[in-house]
Amino acid sequence: MKLSRSYIADFVGLLFPQLCPACGEALMANEHVICTSCQYSLPLTNFHLQPDNIVARQFWGKVNVQAAYALYYFTKGGKVQNLVHHLKYKGMQQIGHAVGNIAGVQLVKNEIFYSADVIIPVPLHKKRLKQRGYNQSTCFADGLAHKLNAVVDVTSLIRTRATETQTKKGRFTRFENMQEVFMITDPEKLKNKHILLVDDIVTTGSTLEACAVELLKIDGVRLSIATIAYAE
Repeated sequence: MKLSRSYIADFVGLLFPQLCPACGEALMANEHVICTSCQYSLPLTNFHLQPDNIVARQFWGKVNVQAAYALYYFTKGGKVQNLVHHLKYKGMQQIGHAVGNIAGVQLVKNEIFYSADVIIPVPLHKKRLKQRGYNQSTCFADGLAHKLNAVVDVTSLIRTRATETQTKKGRFTRFENMQEVFMITDPEKLKNKHILLVDDIVTTGSTLEACAVELLKIDGVRLSIATIAYAE
């Protein structure tokens, strides 16, 4: 007697349950990537409803950003940190797609974000990309693009120099560390486009600001920013 595929899948699931990367609990049969409980309890910012939110204010007077947004609040040791850790270091690219879809559901209701033509993830240096095998921000971008009906561009903005981790640096040091790190490869391709620049976490905004400076040199470009999380 042949066993059905669903029966086999259920049996394998009992032996090797998939775990929610946010809370570590086993996913139910109808849950995908993030458990239902976490989807409802993760700390949403609702910044898409607040044009003058704290992320947007970080760029005021520095770079001309149409709108800025983060999906979640990031707290040390919290569930959002667990998500980002599994996305960046555990190979769980599906987390990026999942949270990109969640963010896209919010941003599709915002006229500014929905008008984006191109989504550009903050690039990794080629050495880091080779080590990790993927760019976590590209995973997020792909999830967003699915909802916003925009194109993901991973070739027009590149990182020309590897930089040290920004985690323990102050704002000014972070800004200095990011000078002349990014380069535009094909400005003609982006002329007169509304670009949505995306990253995993925004803290001081130095990395995003450095990218924005280069992108805004292109004629007619409008720029908005979206990240998975905001960390104070």
